[in-house]
Amino acid sequence: MISVTADTFRLAEVFTISRGSRTEAKVLTVRVLRGAVAGWGECVPYARYGESLESVTAQIEGLPANISREDLQYALPPGAARNAVDCALWDLEAKAAGKRVWELAGLTAPGPEVTCYTLSLAEPAAMQASAAKNAHRPILKIKLGTPDDMPRLEAVRAGAPKAKIVVDANEGWSAEVYSDLAPHLLRLGVAMVEQPLPASEDEALLGLNRPVPVCADESCHDRKSLPGLKGKYDLVNIKLDKTGGLTEAFALRQQALAEGYGVMVGCMVGSSLAMAPATLVAQGAAYTDLDGPLLLAQDRESPLKYADGMVYPPEAELWG
Repeated sequence: MISVTADTFRLAEVFTISRGSRTEAKVLTVRVLRGAVAGWGECVPYARYGESLESVTAQIEGLPANISREDLQYALPPGAARNAVDCALWDLEAKAAGKRVWELAGLTAPGPEVTCYTLSLAEPAAMQASAAKNAHRPILKIKLGTPDDMPRLEAVRAGAPKAKIVVDANEGWSAEVYSDLAPHLLRLGVAMVEQPLPASEDEALLGLNRPVPVCADESCHDRKSLPGLKGKYDLVNIKLDKTGGLTEAFALRQQALAEGYGVMVGCMVGSSLAMAPATLVAQGAAYTDLDGPLLLAQDRESPLKYADGMVYPPEAELWG
């Protein structure tokens, strides 16, 4: 049996990006029950990719109750619906076998990874205060993509002089804006820029001098995306809600590394259940951005451990 429920997690504070603001995270929780064993997973439908809670629920409810993880890869396209079911099936397989998912996948035991912490888009003074509050964290990720990005960036650097900074422009720049900002990004110690251009306009990155490495997010979903990224990007951001689950995320990571891309492992704003499978993909990644639960006012039971700027792999009580 496959069941799906909608859950809402209140955020600790308003979270804003260039596309809008939110005060809560709305997720779908999938449970797969076979015999006495149950596995579960979580997804975050994303309107940017034409998804809603209702459309993703319908996709999941349309699946055969006994579908295998292998058949699932063909039954649904990459996206949130396949992700939640895929992760639930991994969890189910691990519990049925009395092993951890990393063992089933032939991996070594996972360890903690340094994670980015995301600062919400706000006025410069507010972003400086937020940066100062989180200056102890090793990597701060800044949401930008507005006409007034430089004052915000300067403010964050002033608030957190020692933290590594990555910038997520959320498709809000042009090639010209990136080129104009690049010297300032270097001066302020920005290590990487995520998706500076709209995915539909990223041809402008071809041949562009990129003194600050550029990471594909909205332009990269699964392995089929990789041919279109050549010459444009230096890294790819792997999110399970884009790949359609852990199965494709593992495959995308392997192929991206083989083709010379750096790997970032990111997330939507969700609970520890959504982050748990991604911690396996994040092992040894150039950047890990699995801070979703840190933005919540509440989380799942047996949540992921976060300490000293690191995210730890899940205990079996949570997932996998």
